[in-house]
Amino acid sequence: MSERSPHAGAPITATDEEIAAALEDVSIPTLVLSMVHMTGDASWLTRSGFRPVGLFLNEIQGFMDERSRAEVRRHALEVITAYRDGGSELPPPPSAALVQEMMSWLVCEPVPDEYVPMMLEELDFDGSDPRRVDWSGIDESVRADLPVVIVGCGMSGLLAGVRLGEAGIPYTIVEKNAGVGGTWFENQYPGARVDVGNHFYCYSFEPSDHWTEFFSQQPELQTYFQRVMERHGVDRHVRWETEVDRMVWDEEHATWRVTVSGAGGDEVLEARAVITAVGQLNRPKLPDIDGIDSFDGPAFHSARWDHSVDLTGKRVALIGAGASGFQIAPAIAEQVAELHVFQRTAQWMFPNPHYHEAVADGVRWAMRHLPFYARWYRFLLFWPACDGGMAAARIDPEWDDGSRSISAINDMARGMFTDWITGQVGDDPELLAKVIPDYPATGKRTLQDDGSWLQTLVRDDVELHRASIRAITPTGVTTADGHVDVDVIVFATGFHGTRFLWPMEIVGRDGATLQDSWGATPAAHLGISTPGFPNLFSMYGPGTNLASGGSLIFHSECQMRWIEHCLQRLAGGAATVEATDTATKDWFDRTQAELDTMVWTHPSIEHSWYKSNDGRIYGLSPWRLVDYWDWTREPDPADLEIR
Repeated sequence: MSERSPHAGAPITATDEEIAAALEDVSIPTLVLSMVHMTGDASWLTRSGFRPVGLFLNEIQGFMDERSRAEVRRHALEVITAYRDGGSELPPPPSAALVQEMMSWLVCEPVPDEYVPMMLEELDFDGSDPRRVDWSGIDESVRADLPVVIVGCGMSGLLAGVRLGEAGIPYTIVEKNAGVGGTWFENQYPGARVDVGNHFYCYSFEPSDHWTEFFSQQPELQTYFQRVMERHGVDRHVRWETEVDRMVWDEEHATWRVTVSGAGGDEVLEARAVITAVGQLNRPKLPDIDGIDSFDGPAFHSARWDHSVDLTGKRVALIGAGASGFQIAPAIAEQVAELHVFQRTAQWMFPNPHYHEAVADGVRWAMRHLPFYARWYRFLLFWPACDGGMAAARIDPEWDDGSRSISAINDMARGMFTDWITGQVGDDPELLAKVIPDYPATGKRTLQDDGSWLQTLVRDDVELHRASIRAITPTGVTTADGHVDVDVIVFATGFHGTRFLWPMEIVGRDGATLQDSWGATPAAHLGISTPGFPNLFSMYGPGTNLASGGSLIFHSECQMRWIEHCLQRLAGGAATVEATDTATKDWFDRTQAELDTMVWTHPSIEHSWYKSNDGRIYGLSPWRLVDYWDWTREPDPADLEIR
């Protein structure tokens, strides 16, 4: 490298004792790969006792025993101090072949050739930000004449703003909230935290050495997006507390006329292109329960948490125990007098010892100073959350086990998850019957925990209700088993996740509305572009939610690169760009056929936010990340209609 990569680490000035203390905290397999970079010596990969022996999601030590880890630390300390004393100079970088060997060594299995380009891009050793599209060949004045409106300033909308700013494209972001972050601005309930490791759940081009927890809570996540927004100057382009009500395509002028409403009234913005980045989980959904408005006490949705309500000493009803309720219950159990959890179906979960764990000082030191440690640590989180989970989610047509499981590997997952749950519940057959799901593992959103959920349920002041709710009364909740008096009701009942781009009215070519064009079956090519709606691009659109692993930030970076290439065609003289009918229909049909082979569509899964009213799934992606990454690297000209 002619210039020192930003991922090569800051020069080391720590004392021997400080370095030794830091090494007590780090991931030893990741440390070994940093040593390969630091020394140029590939024999670190073949030394006896230095090799990880297994891989599991969030298991960062490779199941190495303490004796082996101590030996690695001892040798690494000698190398790091010598590197420090030599001025922190690095040898030439490893070859691509050696990097692939390092990948396979770290994850304890061969990394296939088809994954190497994606993973090299993800590792980004030279700090070139390879997902950034090159606009240098297009005159600045042409770019300046390509205004874009972005709807939403959550994770995807912020990313779109960053990329358009880098490209020199004028843009305006319309955000209904008062601040950045989308779901991480809105969901301020107690216990709200991410369930993808933070060092992977962040932009690939932003440093990840600042996290204080491995799975950060909402305030830190929102602060992260705020910091990224300010660093890239995106905040100057945002209209806060403003909503898009309607957008209409003007065929004559090849522009979108976007009607927005805010404190100052209605206004129409004109744009050559619109990028919707509104997410799938941002419109709270309340259950259809008789008497829902009759309760005399405070009642609110988890995404609209009422911080003026003090729960101390209160009897609280928590209606819904999916991903949000799963986090809320442990966070408030010690504060309230009684906690009544009303759950329709149990959820599968798997162990994650780091779920509430703080990032040790030594880990942050390593990420800032050890060459490429942070990049390899990100890879260590990425790989087991990548496409390996697909195997347990795919239905084996020869497997016949009713609603218990859908394949041999899925049955193994069920057994592992069941053991994890059973081991915490103890001698309580009634509770155990309530918390063991009656559908195949991974069939719904699979949760992860370090034991806090089940430890909450075994408390004397917590009761899990599985009987169906009949009504809400002025004093509490009536179920098929009786009535429960409470002081506060919290609805952790999810969102209108299957109503894409709702409630905006979007009018495309020839007066067609997107809602009518989609009907009950929303379909966009790659989840991004819809025929009849030129220059309209969606991020996190239909068929792009991830249920088997990965990070939506990774997916959004893929989508934004594809969108930028389409925008370059507009800058190159095209009036409009949109997906063809053929490409969109082919994408939709293939996606639906693939979904039919996955556990999420299994008939035993009756209640799931993934499913629309017709029982079909239109939001999830059944595709491997490596395939979606490849398909979105650049548009296939055959898939586009350009006028």
